[in-house]
Amino acid sequence: MRWFIDLAYLGAPFHGWQVQPGVITVQSTIEDALAKILRSPTPVTGAGRTDAGVNARRMIAHVDLPDGFDPRTGTFIRSLNSICGPAIAIRSFRPVAPDAHARFDATERTYRYFAHTFKDPFAGPLSWQAPATLDFDAMNSAALTLLGRRDFTSFSKLHTDVRTNICDLRAARWIELETPGKWAFEITADRFLRNMVRAVVGTLVDVGRHKLSIDGLADILTAKDRCAAGTSMPGEPLFLWEIKYPY
Repeated sequence: MRWFIDLAYLGAPFHGWQVQPGVITVQSTIEDALAKILRSPTPVTGAGRTDAGVNARRMIAHVDLPDGFDPRTGTFIRSLNSICGPAIAIRSFRPVAPDAHARFDATERTYRYFAHTFKDPFAGPLSWQAPATLDFDAMNSAALTLLGRRDFTSFSKLHTDVRTNICDLRAARWIELETPGKWAFEITADRFLRNMVRAVVGTLVDVGRHKLSIDGLADILTAKDRCAAGTSMPGEPLFLWEIKYPY
């Protein structure tokens, strides 16, 4: 029977989500924990592939468990969390259709990148200390030029295995949080390319520093050249924030 797992994790201890030989990842940690409890290899498939250091406030993964086994009963979730360790929190299991797919069925994903404009010893590394002079109004104006169904090759890591670099970007804006000087860049799309959010943030920061114009950002998008865009920002302040499904 297929189940959706709702989980969260701190990205710092892991080399990203996806299983890779010789390193510890979120996916491999969860699969190892499941194998220990169920005494059988139990692969999981995530809704996305976050990079090293990137966090998830909410990740969805699907897993096939033996018929008749209900992971919501007894101490299963508590045992799974204990084995996974403190950086991963398994929140719940939800039964879904046999053909439900955590990655391919997702219709929308939202990321948040956190920043603060004052010295705060308690914010890092989960928030980036931005220059106090950063022009957030200019960055929001520039972000509007990215909206729509577009080719985001200029903001993608090179030599990836995806078939297309076209994404439908539905929202992109800097939001000032309840504490003055604390910000989050929230970006929503049907899909994201590898390193895309961090590259977009880095390029918008160039706009906020008045090193790049809004027209210049549009030219970068048209160029379809990763070398034309800004630097990739650190991964630790980035969170996979929400995932939506049609069911």
